[in-house]
Amino acid sequence: MLAAGAVQGQSQAGNRPNVLFIISDQFRADNLGCMGRNPMNLTPNLDAMAKRGTLFRSAFCSQPVCAPARATMFTGQYPEKHGVWRNAIPINPKAETLATSLRAAGYSANYIGKWHLGPRQSLGPVAPEYRGGFRDLWEASNTLELTSHGFEGDMYDGDGKPMPFSGEYRASFLTDRGVRFLKNRDRQKPFLLTMSYLEVHHQNDLDVFQPPKKYANQFRNPFVPQDLRPLPGTWPSQLADYYGCVKGVDDEVGTLLQTLREENIEDNTIVVFVSDHGCHFKTRNAEYKRSPHDSSIHVPLIIQGPGFDRSLEISECVSHVNLSPSLLDATKTPIPASMQGKSFLPLLDRKTEGWQNEVYIGMREFVTGRILRTPEWTYAVSAPKRPGWKAAERADSYVEYMLYDNRADPFQHTNLAGFTQTKKISEELRARLIQRIQEAGDPAPTIEPAWFPYV
Repeated sequence: MLAAGAVQGQSQAGNRPNVLFIISDQFRADNLGCMGRNPMNLTPNLDAMAKRGTLFRSAFCSQPVCAPARATMFTGQYPEKHGVWRNAIPINPKAETLATSLRAAGYSANYIGKWHLGPRQSLGPVAPEYRGGFRDLWEASNTLELTSHGFEGDMYDGDGKPMPFSGEYRASFLTDRGVRFLKNRDRQKPFLLTMSYLEVHHQNDLDVFQPPKKYANQFRNPFVPQDLRPLPGTWPSQLADYYGCVKGVDDEVGTLLQTLREENIEDNTIVVFVSDHGCHFKTRNAEYKRSPHDSSIHVPLIIQGPGFDRSLEISECVSHVNLSPSLLDATKTPIPASMQGKSFLPLLDRKTEGWQNEVYIGMREFVTGRILRTPEWTYAVSAPKRPGWKAAERADSYVEYMLYDNRADPFQHTNLAGFTQTKKISEELRARLIQRIQEAGDPAPTIEPAWFPYV
């Protein structure tokens, strides 16, 4: 028999499921214990979510950088269509988003944390028209990494007024605000609540990871992911504190889930955990994430709640572009025709026929390039950097520069681009990538074979 509070909480919202959408910035998929590659038990709460709900083992970003990835999550569109092809480009005020669609269906749309989709000049406060349809509770900072540090800083309320915090860990401050919302919500409406943590992202101005104080020295001499081990980078000095941030985020997820239980709404709330991109610790280039490697593009995705509580693992490739259509589908809300992504709900019933089991990914800052990620292959092309090169939205011509056999070389240490033995597969992937570029909304480019073939 359900508790009285549970009956009341469900009936007043018309039994439509709530949506709690949790984003952790720069969170590698292999941080999750349930992925089977990290033995450090950093994520017991997230692992419990996966055991109860659905774990997507092959989830990838749309572009390994903050703003484009987030715009895709909320619009269900590729950057070619939503236009946020790099950081510091605002979301279109007229965009149809997860928030606008759910609000039209009677939900409240609430946002707490990092946004990163406001105009360049919006360091902290964000004007209502640039909030992507989150028109109810708004407690955020456009670039939280620039208006705060790990234990002090500012967020901004719906009127643009500062919300300072000091002494409390940044992620915990966000969680406290989320708990406050959950306990004081309008119980007559179902809700969408996005909790967008800056953690586990590094602190930009200090180039360090800032974990909770209780984890600052707990993970010295840590397990090192195999993709990092043979490569120089920042991981020898930064991995321990990065893991402290991972553990801290898992704690915050645990607090939110416990609050759902206390409020008797856990069984009627879809909970999503995802990241915008991963982190390669400057092993692949001079950046943290802008690369074609799984360390940059492979993201965690776990969903529990109504329709997802199946103790299920999905191996098919899915992307950020599928998130909003799938959540709208799960809440029985019409999916706008503007959304390019397809709902992945049929995969949960193992209806895989017609599913395009590959992911198209853009690169537009460190290089101007494109990626096709299939279960077997990672195929990447880029526009050559010439004198005066600047990041561009697209190019007319690309050159093959990376090819990895993901089954024989899962940690992507051997680049096979240009090898005679891979010529045929490169030709096939080239044609498929051009097709995906056109489907996303760009003209068909030319793609040249690798300039330096190995015979």
